[in-house]
Amino acid sequence: MTDMTPHNDMPGGRHLPVMIDEVLEALEPRDRETYVDGTFGDGGYSEAILNAADCKVLGIDRDPLAVERGRAIAARYNGRLAVVRGRFGDLDAILDAEKPGPINGIVLDLGVSSNQLDTAERGFSFRFDGPLDMRMGSDGQSAADIVNALDETALADIIYRYGEERKSRRIARAIIAHRRETPILRTLELADIVSKAIGPTRPGQQAIHPATRTFQALRIYVNDELDELESGLSAAERALAPEGRLVVVSFHSLEDRCVKDYLRDRSGGAPRPSRHTPPVSLMQDSGASSFRLIRRKAVRPSEAEIARNPRSRSARLRAAIRTSAPALDSDRAKEGI
Repeated sequence: MTDMTPHNDMPGGRHLPVMIDEVLEALEPRDRETYVDGTFGDGGYSEAILNAADCKVLGIDRDPLAVERGRAIAARYNGRLAVVRGRFGDLDAILDAEKPGPINGIVLDLGVSSNQLDTAERGFSFRFDGPLDMRMGSDGQSAADIVNALDETALADIIYRYGEERKSRRIARAIIAHRRETPILRTLELADIVSKAIGPTRPGQQAIHPATRTFQALRIYVNDELDELESGLSAAERALAPEGRLVVVSFHSLEDRCVKDYLRDRSGGAPRPSRHTPPVSLMQDSGASSFRLIRRKAVRPSEAEIARNPRSRSARLRAAIRTSAPALDSDRAKEGI
């Protein structure tokens, strides 16, 4: 579950990126190499990579405000950092346009940036009253458009699928009933509707805000985050040079499952129907895996980091190294061949 707690502050009022030491350990930045920070955000990973080695970083973010901040940061790195606006799922087109040369590492932080959470006008958080927006970019439907237009079944399905909220149908009914009287346009308005629909927390239940899962679901749906992740992983597989490293930090089970399954399939580690049959892998036709895992299990933040930065408690890091095998064709991957 995505935590709505902001990062701890770094010097200068900026925020501490999650699991930065573990990210650098997995990525192993080296001099004269090129890395992609596919979710630039506040620039914490990019700066850490640039400070670790005499390398170059291409930062990508769909948020125009993040790109604006990034270009100011780039001025300090003498041409070693470039920041462009775009989606990491469109990495192929971005690399064609930017022509940075061989890519030796890609890092993706799938969490919402602190600047987005802390800006009431962006509408991501129920900690502040703001317009019910949640768009990471500036285009497409907002969360308000969704909750005021979709029918009860569609709303319930979104809240259940992307928020893993067991009371999704009750919440959807409450949303429909409220909007019959007046449109739902504010974050605190929606949070109050959801809280009343769910009811009080029972003794012993996890003490998260009742609206957390609903807000997560709407944010994922508005920004098409899971499809974007699948596209980004496929693009990373095509972009990475042999021995290049992919590092992904996720914050809820849907994201982590997607990353885990993707890397498992491409490292020859798909589950076996029985001990007498070979692994069922998308690599089975070629016999060559396109990744090898650095660790089989996800890396979790240390207790010290969780104490310092509560947002990190739900983080999971997975990493793999690109082999020299050809990337799996994206159409074959979709068909499960």
